[in-house]
Amino acid sequence: MDVIKKDLEELKSRLKRAGVSFEDRTVLITGGAGFLGSWLCDILTEQKAKVICIDNLLSGKLENIRHLLDKENFTFIEHDISKSIYIDEKADIIFHFASRASPLEFDKFPIQILKANTLGTWITLGIAKKHRARYIFASTSEVYGNAEIIPTPESYNGNVNLLGIRGCYDEAKRCGEAFVMAYHRQHGLDARIVRIFNTYGPRMRAEGYYGRVVPRFVSQALSNKPLTVFGSGEQTRSFTYVTDEIEGILKLAYYDNLNGEVFNIGNNEETKIIDLANIIIKLASSSSIVEFHPLPENDPMRRCPDISKAVTILKWKPTIALNDGLKRIIIWFRQKYFDF
Repeated sequence: MDVIKKDLEELKSRLKRAGVSFEDRTVLITGGAGFLGSWLCDILTEQKAKVICIDNLLSGKLENIRHLLDKENFTFIEHDISKSIYIDEKADIIFHFASRASPLEFDKFPIQILKANTLGTWITLGIAKKHRARYIFASTSEVYGNAEIIPTPESYNGNVNLLGIRGCYDEAKRCGEAFVMAYHRQHGLDARIVRIFNTYGPRMRAEGYYGRVVPRFVSQALSNKPLTVFGSGEQTRSFTYVTDEIEGILKLAYYDNLNGEVFNIGNNEETKIIDLANIIIKLASSSSIVEFHPLPENDPMRRCPDISKAVTILKWKPTIALNDGLKRIIIWFRQKYFDF
């Protein structure tokens, strides 16, 4: 079973029922060879949009978009978006999704992360201004830091340690949001901000600095290795399956009269990390044990979005249950990396 193909067909049907189509639009996607960016490239080319994908392939992977390279409505440009680029073709919509995003990368690549979300945001906003394009900025739940309000609404200003190890990502995204709102206010740009909560699914990387919790746990479980839990595992996250996340992002990009708006797109059900580990061990029929490691600096204890704004305005809410989504990513990992 091709999990990605099945997921894309399901997503395509959901978008069609919602009347969301980007046919004949020209869409520029930075970070298009990354996890979320490649899913955007897939569904938008399926909808017959003309897609221009920009990625420097430092954390994105060419294999995520290789199947699109021969399509007439897809163009790939290998480029670091923190450096200037001239886009001659008129873009209708710009998705700025270029950034390293794994917490395990924050102490290794802080300057790249800062540049992608500040200089890269400024450069792509300039392209949007030139073409009068609609602009979607991929922000993050990290802007809330160790939130004191749970579930966390878009109005919460955050509790972030700008000098801590996560500051390169948290503060870069907050600065990126400020850039977006400045262009919206000063130049009248139709700009929207999506604050993305923990998302998982096929194409997530499990290895080294790229390994976020779900793919890391899945890879460890399928290898019958210990699952590395940081801290006591009592900290919570809210996990959204990739097709749910992409649907919310595309609704935000498609609907009119959302200029200058910011939306949480994530699952409003909290899961303890220790519970996630045990669920994955069970679903993978693994003999793995749980191994505890020191908690990283400034790791938030709870993370859960208030999604009432998305539910009311975008008519969006997550539909893929955690167990169902985990089964899908386990199947994908088995087929891709474990040959069974």
